[in-house]
Amino acid sequence: MGATEQGPQQVGDGEEPQSDDEESTAVLRTVGKVIKMCRERQGMTQAELGAAIRYSEEQVSSVERGRRAPKPAFLEAADKVLEAGGLIAGLQKDVEEARYPKKVRDLKKLEAEAVEICAYDNSVVNGLLQTEDYLRAVFGTRRPAFSEDEVEELVAARLARQKILHSGRMIPAFSFVHDEASLRRQVGGRMVWRQQLERLLDIGQMRNVEIQVLPFEREDNPGLDGPFHLLRLREGTTVGHCDVQLVSRLISDRREVQTLELRYGTIRAQALTPHESLAVIEKLLGET
Repeated sequence: MGATEQGPQQVGDGEEPQSDDEESTAVLRTVGKVIKMCRERQGMTQAELGAAIRYSEEQVSSVERGRRAPKPAFLEAADKVLEAGGLIAGLQKDVEEARYPKKVRDLKKLEAEAVEICAYDNSVVNGLLQTEDYLRAVFGTRRPAFSEDEVEELVAARLARQKILHSGRMIPAFSFVHDEASLRRQVGGRMVWRQQLERLLDIGQMRNVEIQVLPFEREDNPGLDGPFHLLRLREGTTVGHCDVQLVSRLISDRREVQTLELRYGTIRAQALTPHESLAVIEKLLGET
């Protein structure tokens, strides 16, 4: 939250902890230097700036040193008090990106370069298609449990990735194949699950999206090892991505990518057509 009438905020309420990768650190240090430069130009101390924007001196110091990522309210208040003319407030997008885990940023960048994104999921609905309540429920099942701050960071990161479905730029083609089990699992409870199925039906109507269901009765399923993505990039290369248990990795080795392409081709061939698949989802929705 930003400034309130209750006085300076406590650390952890006003800012998010800094990410531990070099790229994020560099961004946050640059943001801190800009804020410090603007503050000194106005002849203000950290304590005076903190009092003016209703944050503690410790928080201002942590932000200026690049140790914490300021929330939008901090940046907007500092921009106004320091008469920065939008220079500080304009850093919000950079700070928001720096808050995301590095593996999310790397995947998001690749997705932005893709002309086609293919995904197979056998446990839960694909992350790009999840409703906010559904994805919160998914993160809520993790053990050891995430803290509230970690959940909010992960939710924000995934919702940011989902913007690619409605991007104003060249929108890629999407192919999603879901094992029937992933659609029947009532993650988050019946109402959350129903809303998720409804979202799948809506997105399945998009011209650049194909959603397919791999029925239980299909004997041939080379995706039993777990979910994976294939991202076909504009320059002609294909990159794979796997996120299973404690391992999340991008795959660029050509032989490994070819293995995933072979598996996905078989999975897609065994799945129902997009039209048949939407009918299955409608049937599941009607059974609830």
